[in-house]
Amino acid sequence: MRRIILLTAICGFIAFRSAAQLKPIPSGVFHWAEMPVTKSSDREGRKITNGSTAELELFDIHATTQFKGAVAKPGHAQTDIEELIFVKEGTMKFTMGPTAKVLGKGSIILIPPHQMQAIENVGDGPLTYYVMMFRAKKPVDMERSAKAGGPVMLNADSLKYVASAKGGGIKYFDRPTAMLGHLEMHITELKGKGPSHAPHTHLDTELIIMLEGDTEMTINGKTYNGTAGDIYLANSNEMHGIGNAKDAPCKYLAIRWW
Repeated sequence: MRRIILLTAICGFIAFRSAAQLKPIPSGVFHWAEMPVTKSSDREGRKITNGSTAELELFDIHATTQFKGAVAKPGHAQTDIEELIFVKEGTMKFTMGPTAKVLGKGSIILIPPHQMQAIENVGDGPLTYYVMMFRAKKPVDMERSAKAGGPVMLNADSLKYVASAKGGGIKYFDRPTAMLGHLEMHITELKGKGPSHAPHTHLDTELIIMLEGDTEMTINGKTYNGTAGDIYLANSNEMHGIGNAKDAPCKYLAIRWW
């Protein structure tokens, strides 16, 4: 009888663990205009997606808008989650540990686990930012993060724009993190209509945040359309390609990881 009870408990625990596992996020597009919005007196939040990828057992994306004069929330730290924040608009005062920086539109923040953090809107208008929270399937490696430079607070004003035949771009970084063996970010600008490059595949999962203009992205033979605020996701080893949908400039942020 005790053996039966124990076996039942084990099976129940396994079933619970299986149910708790997040479902893989399918490739495609998430439209800013269709994201569910939660509002309060001084801010609003947008839920974008939550699930897993080939490398991550947890991948959560949401966006927050703090209105002018919003009351800053108390600082906090994540114990088993790494975060990446991208400033969509406005002026942010970001505090990580003992260091505080004022960051503008286009700035990026990489927050390893256990780092205290706080965000405040210090601009004359709304502050909007994307938050990407992730936990790897492999064990966290804080030493790897430290060797690569640890936390990042990178102001967009410090980055160099490099012109190309089709437009230009800005490189952020290409490095390992506590959760990832490889994390790369860059902005691409296309001046005219047409593809950025030929369709291709790679091991990395790729996320693209539309910043300006209109694009078309093909993933596994299906074509999606995106405009400012929208997000594309192409999963690992899927054939994909992005192009400018109009004869006017477009700009997007690409984030790749494995």
